[in-house]
Amino acid sequence: MRSDLRAKIVEVCDKKIAAKGSTVGLSFYAFFANKNDDPERLMEAATWWIQTHQLDHFEKAQKIKGMIKDGL
Repeated sequence: MRSDLRAKIVEVCDKKIAAKGSTVGLSFYAFFANKNDDPERLMEAATWWIQTHQLDHFEKAQKIKGMIKDGL
């Protein structure tokens, strides 16, 4: 996964955790605007989330941030 997408994921996770606490969940759609203006990045995130790691639709932001920080 490209570094700018990884940075965006960490940023969004940090914001969600700060706003709603350490148990907040999110889906990969949280990293994108409601408008599909970057389908390539969306598919990259979806592939990482669904195919590579077989994650549930909603996962804890702490878990996702940790996975990204660990380079998974």
